[in-house]
Amino acid sequence: MAGSRYRGLRVLVAGAGVSGRSAAEALLAVGAAVTVTDASADRLAALASLQAQGAELVPGLDEPPEGTDLVVTSPGWRTDAPLLAASAAAGVEVIGEVELAWWLDQEKSEGPSTWLAVTGTNGKTTTVTMLESVLRAAGVDVVACGNVGLPVVDAVRAGNRVLAVELSSFQLHWQRALRPEAAVVLNLADDHLDWHGSLESYGAAKGKIFAGNEVAVANADDEWSSRLAAGSGRSRVSFTLGEPGRGQLGVSGSDLLDRAFGEDVVLAAVSDVHPGGPHNLANALAAAALARAHGVPPEAVAEGLRAFQPGAHRSVVVAESAGVSYVDDSKATNPHAADAALRAHERVVWIAGGLLKGADVDQLVADNADRIAAAVLIGRDRAEFSTALGRHAPDVPVREVGSGDDAGMLEAVRLAHDFARPGTVVLLAPAAASMDMFTDYAHRGRAFAAAVTSVLAENSAIAHGG
Repeated sequence: MAGSRYRGLRVLVAGAGVSGRSAAEALLAVGAAVTVTDASADRLAALASLQAQGAELVPGLDEPPEGTDLVVTSPGWRTDAPLLAASAAAGVEVIGEVELAWWLDQEKSEGPSTWLAVTGTNGKTTTVTMLESVLRAAGVDVVACGNVGLPVVDAVRAGNRVLAVELSSFQLHWQRALRPEAAVVLNLADDHLDWHGSLESYGAAKGKIFAGNEVAVANADDEWSSRLAAGSGRSRVSFTLGEPGRGQLGVSGSDLLDRAFGEDVVLAAVSDVHPGGPHNLANALAAAALARAHGVPPEAVAEGLRAFQPGAHRSVVVAESAGVSYVDDSKATNPHAADAALRAHERVVWIAGGLLKGADVDQLVADNADRIAAAVLIGRDRAEFSTALGRHAPDVPVREVGSGDDAGMLEAVRLAHDFARPGTVVLLAPAAASMDMFTDYAHRGRAFAAAVTSVLAENSAIAHGG
């Protein structure tokens, strides 16, 4: 990249996390003068190796250094963060790591990769990894990246010919140049309103994924997805859980059927999609639509879906005992995701609660009241769950756990175990973020699995007189 647009620029990287490190390394490689700032001295210290490459590490900057040409921000930084606000006021351009990745990709001597992009409130990671599995079944050189874990900058530098890119609303907020070959908005529901300010602003950020792409894929069963896709892309297709019409992919009997990229093309059997449930069928159809837009044959769709391995903490059965299943859906970090998790089961003992971030759980409880046998509430905003349950499911027994971290989860699982009867599912689907009690949703899921193992062992010892 001898002719990189970033060579010689003085670039400030805001945030020393995973994406910040990747951005700094990529910018140093193309000859930029790089400064990295973060409020955490520990995170900056972890980037000490970059100093040997010429980067400057400066803690806690609230304004860009004199002469800064560009700021590359980590996705979690709010637009009103003092550093970003001061940069904008000084006329310094602010972009995200994904925007940087896009431009670095355009500069590659072998030509840019093809981007297939996914966003939505829920199902992004599942859809992107399903897409990766389908494309690999077709022999495509592909990697899943973005919000799924691997920074897009790293994927671009690795040289894969196709990128299956998961994009959050935070990442999309900073996008200007992104032009994927095909893109989908899976769904939209209340989430991150504390960051975006309103559902409309949140939706506008998600809609940036459709800017100038070749194929826009909409969820015909989701009003916001259809609205955002309208008028975008050179061609528009959609998917539905019902019988597909012309220009759609959908479910016909026991098959996933494509009437968008062919005439009544059977792509896979419903039984090829796992875990099951309507939300995962929708994710599979979205992945299939993006793969078909890239020219993947139908047999690869079936093969890829059968080979797909779901990620951790997404509808994972961690144990079964005495007719009761214990399911970890810790990734259900908002009411929309928890609704999908609850609908996958007939009768549940629900472990819920955490940080709602401005979301409302009233409708979630109202829609699923007949499925809830009992509820165990954890986390800071558990009172909002308790109020909603009292309003819509007054006969459902509710217990609250005041303690935090792993000990709190152990108490919650003990209470849930006591409520459970054969045929029920003890379901961790918190409908809220985890940071009030745990490091992240993965820590919460691991704590749940460990608590289930402990509680089942305790009760087995009691049953056998131990």
